[in-house]
Amino acid sequence: MLSGGERSLVSLSLLFAIIAHNPPPFVVLDEVEAALDEINSRRFSSLLQTLSSQTQFIVITHNRETMRQADVLYGVTMDDGVSKLLSVRLDQIKKDGAI
Repeated sequence: MLSGGERSLVSLSLLFAIIAHNPPPFVVLDEVEAALDEINSRRFSSLLQTLSSQTQFIVITHNRETMRQADVLYGVTMDDGVSKLLSVRLDQIKKDGAI
């Protein structure tokens, strides 16, 4: 009997092994790290950074640890019933040493 976090880690391990062996051009991940605790979320983010040299990752998440490692963040907000897309490029901020 595995917990939700342990099941996520096993699934992600298999997925990352496949990606490392035969890297696709891009991967879309939707809330795959939601069941992970903070330390394992950092490990997940670190693996994403490592694999991102060959694969572009699009990650849908609410996890702060995962967002900290991102190069670009996109968000959607609603104002007066109209959805607006927001984007923040973090790669430039990271180079300048602000984060």
